[in-house]
Amino acid sequence: MSRFRKLSHVVWHCQYQIVWVPKYRYRVLKDRVGFEVSKTIRIFTERRACEVVELNVQEDHVHCVSRSGGCNERLI
Repeated sequence: MSRFRKLSHVVWHCQYQIVWVPKYRYRVLKDRVGFEVSKTIRIFTERRACEVVELNVQEDHVHCVSRSGGCNERLI
């Protein structure tokens, strides 16, 4: 699959990099909490017609790269 998306009149490559850090960078994203955060992010991106390219949940931060589903779709 090409990294570019196409329609009959447009070509685009739109990715969003999101880094989320808890307050004071406390290590709260362990075990079950980290799993729930990962699952919630995947569900949210599916509902918004996006694709998770990369998702990394560490104990003190979450790093997510997602790709937009369309050139005229709203993410939020």
